[in-house]
Amino acid sequence: MRALKIGVIMDPIEKIDVDKDTTFVLMLEAQSRGHELYYMELDDLSIRGATPEGHFRRVSVARANPHHELGAGASQPLSRFDIILMRKDPPFDLKFFFATHLLSLTDGRKCLVVNHPRGLREANEKLYALNFPDLIPPTLVSSNIGRLKHFMKELGGEMVIKPLDGCGGSGVFYLSQKDRNTNALLEAATANGHSPIMAQRYLPEIRQGDKRIIVLNGEPLGAVLRVPREDENRGNIHVGGRCVKTDLTSRDQEICRVLSPSLKKLGLYFVGLDVIGNYLTEVNVTSPTGVQEINALNKVQLEKKVIDFIEKKLPKK
Repeated sequence: MRALKIGVIMDPIEKIDVDKDTTFVLMLEAQSRGHELYYMELDDLSIRGATPEGHFRRVSVARANPHHELGAGASQPLSRFDIILMRKDPPFDLKFFFATHLLSLTDGRKCLVVNHPRGLREANEKLYALNFPDLIPPTLVSSNIGRLKHFMKELGGEMVIKPLDGCGGSGVFYLSQKDRNTNALLEAATANGHSPIMAQRYLPEIRQGDKRIIVLNGEPLGAVLRVPREDENRGNIHVGGRCVKTDLTSRDQEICRVLSPSLKKLGLYFVGLDVIGNYLTEVNVTSPTGVQEINALNKVQLEKKVIDFIEKKLPKK
């Protein structure tokens, strides 16, 4: 395998947690194989005529302090990279949306973009799961407070709400008819009835954990169970969720099989599925994490399989 030029679009590299960040271990593995890494942020992207370009810096990474070293800046058309890893964290805002349009103009015969920008646009991390109604809990998307309250009554008086553009558990609330704050929370979450949110049946299985399944090209690679703190309903790692070793159940395998054709069609090669109990709750496509946690619990190196796949998927030049 020749040395590849890999452009990595991500958040500020100096702020990442090298013990948890999935992008970091993907970069480490690619670098260990002799591939060249080039660092970019969203603001480094531009387009001249119909040619998307990037202002980049050569980067090397290491489990050390400092964990990265940057070279001098330069610019070139994005199609001159062999691979672009689009690993910008949510939220999916307008800047991210416009970046996917820019990346869509990259010549796919010359450069592989992972995940594919069209897939990133079409697969909202909350709404995409609605394409698989048999896999998800009872769900309502609405901005109408009265409708949301009626839905909660149908569910027995409790539910979970979440913003459509949130990430990492931000803006996720457990609501109960017994709580006098419920009206105020719905008003705040919907901007007084003007912004749609997602409401779902509360799943008590969350107390056993929220399972993150890493999926590569439609096939599950591994999983980690994120168990919430006693005073939390969210299992997200950055709000204190505890990582526990877990296995894939037959239901997990079924969820992956059902989603696989759609994920492949959209070019969503590297994905994180969130499963609570027997239900799919989210499909994370922008910059799914969990690889380092699965590696530590199972003594594996999932990043090797990811880079193996990318090398094989590479356009022939």
